[in-house]
Amino acid sequence: MKFSESWLREWVNPDVSTETLCEQLTMAGLEVDGVEAAAEAFSGVIVAEIIETKPHPDADKLQVCVVSNGNDTVEIVCGAPNARAGIKVACAEVGSVLPGNFKIKKAKLRGIVSIGMLCSGSELGISEEADGIMELASDAPLGTNFREYLQLDDQSIDVDLTPNRGDCLGIRGVAREVGVINKIAVTEPVIEAVTATIDDTLAIELQAEEACPRYAGRIIKNINPKAMTPLWMVEKLRRSGIRAIFPLVDITNYILLELGHPMHAFDLREIKGGVRVRFPEANDKLVLLDGKEVELSNDTLLIADHERPLALAGIMGGEHSGIADDTVDVFLESAWFNPLAIVGKARQYGLHTDASHRYERGVDPQLQTVAIERASELILSICGGDAGPVVDATSSEYLPKESTVSLRRSRVTRLLGVELADDVIEDILMRLEMKLESTDGGWLVTAPSHRFDIEIEADLIEELARIYGYNNMPAKKSKGEMKMTAKPEKLAEINRFKHLMVARGYQEAITYSFVDPVMQTLLFPESESLSLLNPISNDMADMRVSLWPGLVQALRRNQSFREQRVRLFETGLRFLPAGDDINQQLTIAGLISGNQLPMNWENKNQPVDFYDMKADVEALCGISALEFEFSVEAADISALHPGQSAKLSRNGENIGYFGAIHPAISKKLKLAGPVFLFEIAIEGLSIVNIPEYQEWSRFPGSTRDLAVVIDEYVTANELINTVKEVGGKCLAEVRIFDIYRGKGVDFGRKSIALGLTFSDFSTTLKDTEVNEMIVAIINRLSERYSATLRD
Repeated sequence: MKFSESWLREWVNPDVSTETLCEQLTMAGLEVDGVEAAAEAFSGVIVAEIIETKPHPDADKLQVCVVSNGNDTVEIVCGAPNARAGIKVACAEVGSVLPGNFKIKKAKLRGIVSIGMLCSGSELGISEEADGIMELASDAPLGTNFREYLQLDDQSIDVDLTPNRGDCLGIRGVAREVGVINKIAVTEPVIEAVTATIDDTLAIELQAEEACPRYAGRIIKNINPKAMTPLWMVEKLRRSGIRAIFPLVDITNYILLELGHPMHAFDLREIKGGVRVRFPEANDKLVLLDGKEVELSNDTLLIADHERPLALAGIMGGEHSGIADDTVDVFLESAWFNPLAIVGKARQYGLHTDASHRYERGVDPQLQTVAIERASELILSICGGDAGPVVDATSSEYLPKESTVSLRRSRVTRLLGVELADDVIEDILMRLEMKLESTDGGWLVTAPSHRFDIEIEADLIEELARIYGYNNMPAKKSKGEMKMTAKPEKLAEINRFKHLMVARGYQEAITYSFVDPVMQTLLFPESESLSLLNPISNDMADMRVSLWPGLVQALRRNQSFREQRVRLFETGLRFLPAGDDINQQLTIAGLISGNQLPMNWENKNQPVDFYDMKADVEALCGISALEFEFSVEAADISALHPGQSAKLSRNGENIGYFGAIHPAISKKLKLAGPVFLFEIAIEGLSIVNIPEYQEWSRFPGSTRDLAVVIDEYVTANELINTVKEVGGKCLAEVRIFDIYRGKGVDFGRKSIALGLTFSDFSTTLKDTEVNEMIVAIINRLSERYSATLRD
């Protein structure tokens, strides 16, 4: 892709030198192969006007031209056949230096003094043709330096693109890249729809919809076949490596370079009936614009009329339907061809065209009408004529759909070796005109239609690397060590807790670490939280101090979809401010709401209660096989019901809470039914008992039941621990099998029935020995808790 730097800067003009611009493009993946001057060195050439011409008295092929530079007039002898009064020309004044170090001096030609020289394009090194002097636009300002007038102090930049970057095969695409790199806006030309002044149209039939799902066309009549391509367009084409031919062809080439979209113009009088996009039929033949007749293979896509083929689709037009010197009515084509239908076909016929080069790599499927309107505008302004309406035949089913790709933060860091902030990632992607939707671990990214190369996550990460800058990434040595991680047997892996929760009917949830400050303050009004400087949104502005806000929000959403039974758990970090630092704790949290069991014909609609939650918490503690280390006691926490909240401790250290959500909070959040929550630090659960072999007693045990009346405040855990303390090693098991409050038990007290199992490894225990231990237990309970035997 070769283009003029000045043309690019009309679209986007960063305040950088040519060298820096080329380096930016190369580092962004658009490798600059070469840079060359737009014109050879010359000086002293100005814009002038021929005021009068008269024959040379001594030479039939020479004329004496009176030339004005706006201030003075001089006579210049000229032999160009197109020299005539009233045209603006390039005039080399005396003292000028032309390419090849050719100096202009006052000279006498056949007796007439010539003060200067009227120049052709070849003499100035900007054209290969030398059949006459250069004719400039009628509005060219007299006396202006010719190099400034044509902006010849310009560079032609040649970029070598990789096959996936077909979107940069035009000034528009390159300008987008430069704008993104330099964080500046791109100024695109305003392209307005051309108003139809005639009703002429051609019917378009898509007979190969999968290969060509979109084909737009327009008729333009009464074009001036004598019109000339303006010099500004000729120059832009020349500096991009394309020779100007005549206006219609030049305009389609101009659109090719400007928008990166190939177009074709057919001579309307050669089209019979309408246009059909199809594959070859029997006996189809086609002579191409280069005069070569080709034998058409069955898989070659054609543009045809109702009688014969007109062109190889996306490759080259046919000779008989091409634009001629006397063409006054044209049919403009602007289509989207599936790259799979075009790739390899040009080579098959020994061709390689600018059109096939682009269609093989891909063209923006939304650009067809834009291109045809731009071409129509230029044709009418340069050649005149009357435009008909645009006919757009589209089969949406086969057009490319928007590509949505998931991008993970962790994957970005892993592949790039540098951690990019969320706002940096989002800024780069949005500058690339991509749409973002936040997810738990990153974003869902939708690529614009012109970025048809974005298909997988690695493509997005490559974009981040290109725009962030490879030079901005720290150099790190790759490591490929394989090391076995030691896993102490006494520490339970987190998956054990997850599997248990799933087995108990829970579903794992993954919520954001960023939560709604309003929700968090409602649950934890006394807790200090960490606020983000640049939050994704107002309802994701604080780091969570608990997993509860996310779970409660998930419950609200489930209940909004009329989910009556919800059981969720989550493992993740909570972030607790600790001075200038942050204490990050890995926790497991859960939530239950609705009925105890799924609805069926056997189960009653029994709602969950505090003891359902307590059973799940005890199951988590049971993984340790050290249940005696855990204790539960009443707690006062703002988020939970004052009478249904508990603190979980291990060896006296608080590791979590559980209970019913506070009624006031439930009402404010409009939660349906009772809701119970728990949250426990993983560190407090993870230490487990390592199993050891223990011989089973060969002697029968003795079981006794004991019912004691104690004060209401005495917890079951305290009671059991005291019994075990007295029973010693002969007490094999203690369990509570009944709790009674009511008639026969004083107010403020309760009756607890204990099942005690005694056993000894060396002998069978006698009743007297068991009775002595029972008495000792009763005495200790009486001393410590004023316990009495229940009658």
